[in-house]
Amino acid sequence: MVYVALLRGINVGGKNKMEMARLKATFEAAGMKGVTTYINSGNVVFSDNRRKAATITKTLEKAIETDFGFAIKVLVRDLPTIRKILKALPDSWTNDSKMRCDVFFLWESFDKKDVLDELKWKPEIEDLVYVPGAVIWRIDRANVNRSRLQKMIGTDLYRGMTIRNCNTVRRLGELMETAS
Repeated sequence: MVYVALLRGINVGGKNKMEMARLKATFEAAGMKGVTTYINSGNVVFSDNRRKAATITKTLEKAIETDFGFAIKVLVRDLPTIRKILKALPDSWTNDSKMRCDVFFLWESFDKKDVLDELKWKPEIEDLVYVPGAVIWRIDRANVNRSRLQKMIGTDLYRGMTIRNCNTVRRLGELMETAS
C-alpha cells in the first residue's frame, strides 16, 4: 500500500529542524520502502505492505523521536484516502496570488463532518468542504484577514490537524500515484 506521512510542526520558525535526507533514512530504517520526501515541511511518500496505518504511525513516531531526539506527531494517509480528498478539491481552487486554498488533515478524534461547526467560518467570504480525513478551505487572498479561522491557532482543534496548501496536496497525490 502507498502512504503519505504528514509530520506536524517541523521546520517551522526554526523549531524541530529535520533534514529531509536524514528523515528519509529514518523511514527506510523503520522498514518503509520507496521513500520520497517532498519539500522541507515533513511530507514523506512510501510503501508498506505488511502493516496497517495505525501501526505504521506508531513505528514512525518512535523512530523519529529516537533519531531526532524530539517527539513529532505523524499522520498517515493511504492512496485511496488521498484520491477521495483530491476528488473533493475543485480544480478551480488554487493557492496563488489571488486565492488561498489549504487542506486541514484531521487526526481521528476530530475527523467528523460536524468539525465544520467548530471552525466558525464565514460562508460569505470562504468555502469549507469536509471529506473524511480532511477539511478543504478556500478564500480569496483579499479576505484572508477577515476569516475567523486564524483564531483557531492554539486550540485543541488546531493541534488535532496538520495543514498543507492544495498545491502540495496535489503534488503528493501525483507522487503517490507514481509510486503505486
